Amino acid sequence: MNKLNDNEMKNITGGGISFGVVAAIVAGITFVTGLLDGILRPLGCRE
Repeated sequence: MNKLNDNEMKNITGGGISFGVVAAIVAGITFVTGLLDGILRPLGCRE
């Protein structure tokens, strides 16, 4: 097994999930949940 120096350690990429991907997944789940809630429980406007 080879030991990596500091420069090589800083250049390792991959395996992680970016913030944008997590935000897109959460936004999609929120949208679908709201859509289904609106279809299954349509509430009228309250005045």
